[in-house]
Amino acid sequence: MSIGKYVNPKTFALAEGPLCNGFMALGSVVYKAALQVADMDRHYYADHALVLAQHPSETSERMMVRLLAFALHANEYLVFGQGLSNDEEPDLWIKDLTGAIQLWIEVGLPDEKWVRKACSRADEVIVYAYGRTADAWWAKHRAKLERLDNLTVYRLPVEQSRDIGLLAKRSMQVQCTVQDQEAWLTDGDAAVRVVRETLTPKRKAG
Repeated sequence: MSIGKYVNPKTFALAEGPLCNGFMALGSVVYKAALQVADMDRHYYADHALVLAQHPSETSERMMVRLLAFALHANEYLVFGQGLSNDEEPDLWIKDLTGAIQLWIEVGLPDEKWVRKACSRADEVIVYAYGRTADAWWAKHRAKLERLDNLTVYRLPVEQSRDIGLLAKRSMQVQCTVQDQEAWLTDGDAAVRVVRETLTPKRKAG
């Protein structure tokens, strides 16, 4: 099975392929997104046809932060994991053909022990922290999380993640443009400027 067509239960989404109702959590709401990515920082330009299932406990803000994370790290192998319904999987990830986890992405404010476990399983872990309690979460866990060499934590400003959530529609056409570490997310009617703050220290190359 192609990595690019990996199918997961619950918050399942495919970069390619048809919707598979058998893999949706009961009560989920289906969203379809035609995502165009123009990332000048990474020289990545591609279109992605995504189907997202919004879990009953998931807000539109969280779902759209997942979509933003996909856009910022998009490549042919990045897929959505089970996320909220399975502690063993992230919101997004990249796995190689052997099943080894190359990239693990989580949105929200995960438990510190859970983050350490993710770092032990994946080559690289990224957390997108957002919401009004993000600063308090980071203050509580900073000392331990800064020790993890393969972890990067970004914080999204409250107003930006809120405005991203307002872009949610059952059928969306979304463009994401990235340049100089700044992203613009637009649906043609509204645009949101996203400037993520890096909370973890920069790692020295090599």
